[in-house]
Amino acid sequence: MSTLTQFDSYLTDVGPAALVIREHLMPVEGKDAVLFPATFAAGDGFPGGYNIDGDPNSTNVCLIDSVGSQANRIEPLFATEKYCHLIPQIVVKAGQKEVNLLEAGHRAGDALVRCSSLQQAFQDAFKAVLKGNADLLARLAPTSLVFGVWDSRDTQAKLPRLIASTIRAFNVRKLTRSAQYNPATEYVNQQLLDEPTDKATRDAYAERGFIHVPATGSHGGVIATGGVRRDATLGLAALRLLSVGSDAEKTLALRRYILGLALTAFTHNPSGYLRQGCLLVLDPDQPREFVEVYPTGERKPATITHAAALEYATATAEAFGVGPSQTIDFDRERARKDVKGDGEGKAKGKKGRKAESTPDTTETK
Repeated sequence: MSTLTQFDSYLTDVGPAALVIREHLMPVEGKDAVLFPATFAAGDGFPGGYNIDGDPNSTNVCLIDSVGSQANRIEPLFATEKYCHLIPQIVVKAGQKEVNLLEAGHRAGDALVRCSSLQQAFQDAFKAVLKGNADLLARLAPTSLVFGVWDSRDTQAKLPRLIASTIRAFNVRKLTRSAQYNPATEYVNQQLLDEPTDKATRDAYAERGFIHVPATGSHGGVIATGGVRRDATLGLAALRLLSVGSDAEKTLALRRYILGLALTAFTHNPSGYLRQGCLLVLDPDQPREFVEVYPTGERKPATITHAAALEYATATAEAFGVGPSQTIDFDRERARKDVKGDGEGKAKGKKGRKAESTPDTTETK
C-alpha cells in the first residue's frame, strides 16, 4: 500500500462516517482550579457574559471555546514553516498590514479577497462549487473546504465544516470578582485637578485614571466540578460529498488532498492557551479517545499519528498540485463598489436581507 492510497478506505461509502477525538482537560493549576470561559456580547435576549445552559450553579454546560473560535485557532497552522507547502499562501496587503487569508474570519468568502484582483477568481470558484465542482476553490483556498465557508455576500455558496472542535465544562460553579483601582495620588485633594461638578466630568476622570474606581461583581471565572472536555469530529461522510464534477480520477485526487489537510489539522496538538486565566492541559487520570465511527454506530480505535498525517498530506498535495501562492493588494475602489452593492462581477442575490450569522462568529476575548 502506497502513501497515497493508505487512507482510501475513508473515501469509500462503506468507510467510517467520522473520526472522533474526545479529550478530558483540566486547568494547569489543578482540576478544582478556576478557569475563565469565553464571554459573549449581549443580544437576542442574551444578557451577555458566559454561555451557561442550565442552572448556573448546578447541573449545566458551560461553553469554554466555540466551534468557530477553535477553527480560527487551528487554521493558521498552515501558514507556519512546517505546513505552508501544503496550501497556496494568499496574502492581501491592506494599507500597512499584510493579512494571510488563513487569518480572515470568512475565509474564501471574506471581504479581504472579494475586494482584490482575485475577486473574479473566487467568484468563479464558488459558482463552480454550486455546480458540484470544488477543484477551483481547492486551488485557491483549500482550508475553506476543511473548516467551512459561506459566500454569504455574493453567490451564497456554502460548504460545511469537515472539522468541528468545541470545548465545554460541565456542572460549573460561577464566581464573581471585585477590584479597586487607586490612582497614584489624590489629584483632586492635592488640587492638581478641579473637583468634578457633573457626571460627565467624573466619568472622564474615572476613564483616564484620575480618581478611585471600584469594580464589583464582575465575571470571576468558573469551577468545573464536572470536568472539562474537548470534543472534535472529522466528518468523512461530508468529505465524500466533494467532487470535481463527473471526473472520478480528479475527484479522488481532490478528496485525498482535502483528507490530508483535514487529518493534519485534526491530529495536531492544539495550544492549551485559550485566554488569560484559561490554560488547559490533558487530564492524566482520564484516557484520550480517538475512534473511527461507522454508520452502524460501531466504534473502532484510530491510530493515526500526526507524523503519518503530515506525510500523507505532503504526498496528496504533490499529487493534486497545490495552487500558486500570491501576494495582492486590497483594492479600495472595489471595496467602495462592494459597499454600494455594485462590485464588478457581483452575482445576483437577495438584497436588503438582515446581517446573517457566519461560520466563524467568535466570542469576545
